[in-house]
Amino acid sequence: IFFLQVEVLDAKTREQLCFLDKVCCFCSYTEGKSLRDDEILQNLPVGTTATMYFKDLGPQLGWTMVFLAEYIGPLLSYLLFYFRIPYFYSNRYALSSSPHPVVTLACVCHTFHYTKRLIETIFVHRFSHGTMPLRTIVKNCAYYWGFSAWLAYYINHPLYTPPCKLLIYLFLGDGESRFPMPNKNPFTWLFFFVSCPNYTYEVGAWVSFSIMTQCLPVAFYTLLGFIQMTIWAKGKHRAYIREFKDYPSLRVAIIPLIL
Repeated sequence: IFFLQVEVLDAKTREQLCFLDKVCCFCSYTEGKSLRDDEILQNLPVGTTATMYFKDLGPQLGWTMVFLAEYIGPLLSYLLFYFRIPYFYSNRYALSSSPHPVVTLACVCHTFHYTKRLIETIFVHRFSHGTMPLRTIVKNCAYYWGFSAWLAYYINHPLYTPPCKLLIYLFLGDGESRFPMPNKNPFTWLFFFVSCPNYTYEVGAWVSFSIMTQCLPVAFYTLLGFIQMTIWAKGKHRAYIREFKDYPSLRVAIIPLIL
């Protein structure tokens, strides 16, 4: 066992926060963004003096709470408009229902979609110990909650009239593994072509929802969602390529053979 001198600096201002003398090399440090929780000084490429950078990430929430907060809002806000709670529309339409079957089916699809997400968050997904800044959660919730209320307002509006007949809406989920590969489940066969079939199915679901409702806010929400999911899918695709030398060359990020 030997000892080190450890200097801790502010990651933003580079101001020295503290200086530790005679630190045991088996001590664990987690302040640095690039250090894992299980890193110890003995395994780090440092000499007799180590410089650590401390960054205050501010208030954080765990991923489970993040997804619960993001998904519970759209689920409840849509139902408020569907049941036409008083003050959302004219009082004569309060607590009434739409005569169009497509409106009811749209509500069923939307409710199923976010209920499924909540169930997966609680019982299926496994999250790391990572967290998300509180300010980012507020921004994400504003996106999910706001768009859900916006599209629900028009779809459930008393003057809404579907311009065409209902087709179909289908949402398909996807499990994840360290190196995802297709198996006997036909829903996993998209792994032959894309790295993130969960996003591919998600985009397909919202495109179907847009066609079903024929509502411009829904189409706009679908477009923004597609752009964001493409960014996430490309990032994950690049990470797979970096991590696995034998990663299938046929796969792309989100749209088979295209994107």
